[in-house]
Parts: sequence; C-alpha cells; structure tokens
Amino acid sequence: MAAPSHALPFLSPAGTASSVRAIPRRRAAHLRCAAAAGQAGFFTRLGRLIKEKAKSDVEKLFSGFSKTRENLSVVDELLTYWNLADTDRVLDELEEALLVSDFGPKISFRIVDTLREEIRDGKLKSGAEIKAALKRCILELLTSKGGNSELNLGFRKPSVIMIVGVNGGGKTTSLGKLAHRFKNEGVKVLMAAGDTFRAAARDQLEVWAERTGSEIVIDNDKKAQPPAVLSQAVKRGKREGFDVVLCDTSGRLHTNYGLMEELVTCKKVLAKALPGAPNEILLVLDGTTGLNMLQQAREFNDVVGVTGFILTKLDGTARGGCVVSVVDELGIPVKFVGVGEGVEDLQPFDAEAFVEAIFP
Repeated sequence: MAAPSHALPFLSPAGTASSVRAIPRRRAAHLRCAAAAGQAGFFTRLGRLIKEKAKSDVEKLFSGFSKTRENLSVVDELLTYWNLADTDRVLDELEEALLVSDFGPKISFRIVDTLREEIRDGKLKSGAEIKAALKRCILELLTSKGGNSELNLGFRKPSVIMIVGVNGGGKTTSLGKLAHRFKNEGVKVLMAAGDTFRAAARDQLEVWAERTGSEIVIDNDKKAQPPAVLSQAVKRGKREGFDVVLCDTSGRLHTNYGLMEELVTCKKVLAKALPGAPNEILLVLDGTTGLNMLQQAREFNDVVGVTGFILTKLDGTARGGCVVSVVDELGIPVKFVGVGEGVEDLQPFDAEAFVEAIFP
C-alpha cells in the first residue's frame, strides 16, 4: 500500500487543483515560536537602546534643571565649612532647600532624618560625605520606587503605546518627539489621531507624521469617536507590519468622570484589537505645575493603570524635585523628560544623570 500523501490540495488562481507540501504541526509551532522570539528580541533591544541614549544627553538635562540647581546651590554653601556643632542648623536649611525644589515634605523629612542618623552614627564626617549621601538617598528613592524606566514594548508587533494627560500638558508634541526617536532607530511607526475633539490636535499630529516620516490614521468622516480611530490604527498596524503604533488621546481634566471613563473604553478597544495591548500607557505631566501634578497622576493611574510618566516643560523654570515626589508617591517610573522645544528634547529618563543634573 502506498504511503499516505502529506500534500494538501488548493486552488490555483486559474481554479485548477494543485498541491503544496504541508508543514508538519510541530515544525509550524517551532517556526511560530522562533518568530515570536525574534520580535521579543527586537523590542527588548529597542527599549534598551533608547534608554542607553540618555547617557549621551546629560548636557540637555543640565540646561533643563537650571532652576533646581540654583535652588540647591545652597547645599555647597552649607556644607563647605560644615562642622559637627552646626549639624541641626545645617540640616534645617538643607530641608528648606529640598522643599523649595518641590521634593515635598515627606521626602524632604525622610532624607534629612537619614542624614541626621548617619551623622550621629559617625558614618558621615565631612561636608563632601554629606553631599554624597544626599545624592545617594535621592538616587535610591528613584531606583527602588521607580523600577525599570526602559520602555516595555511587549513581545509581538505592533507594540502599542497610549499617550494620556490633561489639556496643554504636551501630549501630542511628546508623541511626535517619541516617533522621532523611534524613526531614528529604523522603526516603522504608525500614529493614531485619537484626539478627535480638537481639530488642531489632528492637524498637529499630521505635521509630526510628515516631519518624522511616519504613517497616520485620522478620522476621515470627522465624526469618528476616539476608540474607533485607535482600533482602526491597531488593525492597520497588524495588517501592514508596523513595529509601533503611537495612540494620541483627547486631553481631559482628571476631575471629569465621563471623559476619564472614555479612556477605559479606549484601553479595552485596543486590547480587543490586539491581545496584550496597550503595552505602555504613558501619562504626560506638566513639570511647571510642581507637586500639583500628583493628584492628576493618582486619578489617571486609578482609572487606566499608568505604566510610566513623561514629564514635560522641564526647560529651566521647573523644580526638579517633583520628579522624585511622583515616583515615591506612586511607584511608577518616569520614562521620559521634556527639557526644551527641539525635536531631540524628549530625553529618556536616567536616574543617575538626573541626580547629577540637579546638583551644582
């Protein structure tokens, strides 16, 4: 008896029967796993590469945090001629400098208490040692509470990133600058103009798409709702092999319950279009608002589960201590900081570079 054939029939374009050798199930499964592993490796390398480039951007961080360095310049004045008898006075003034720089009462008190204890135990014996310990405390807060600040882009294409925030915080601009960074790494980017309530936002995103060489999905009928636009974009991203889909959303006050609930719908629609999406939900926070941004962050996180922050407008006028306050309060990492108006001025956040940038 002849061995059973493993060829499967199919119809050629002419409609005649032909055959193609079937791929054994085990081999097909292996190929699928290999493809998934390749995509995962691509996104892991991409996230790491973007993060590592923060090391080369320290000079822009320095210019962005000039106001914070000015407020903290008193630290060197206090510690240059420090002696043990002046400990209480020096620490009180140090605490005030941290408060002025928007570190917040809880963090400022905690840092100063740690320094006081280490001085009392004889671990810190000079002004230089106290300053080094101060910087170490801030770095430990950022790294222990903030976790990994690399982008988590998932394991399959397209990776989906959803940008949320209040009006005027810099959402659309941040999305455009993020697209620029991706494009510089050879990534195929699709933008979704999910801010359908503001025609200017759509127009602005179209400019960014042209500027960065990205594709864009917009509401052609002018009546589409944000969830529909985002769903369409992700489906196109799957169909046409895009690497990353960047989803803009309408700005909203964190106190507007109805609009906040719409974000939940957007998130569900993305997950339905692509299981596991969105890979990141990045909340844009205006750095000039200082500690007032904390309430916004709490509300957005409660509603949609924020995975990372983009702090914008840290252009020399903001007080950088708010970065530490946000991370300490919510345990969510800062992933990018905006330190100017230029296309390159959305910088990957690096805790060590940040600490060096805020001290003179």
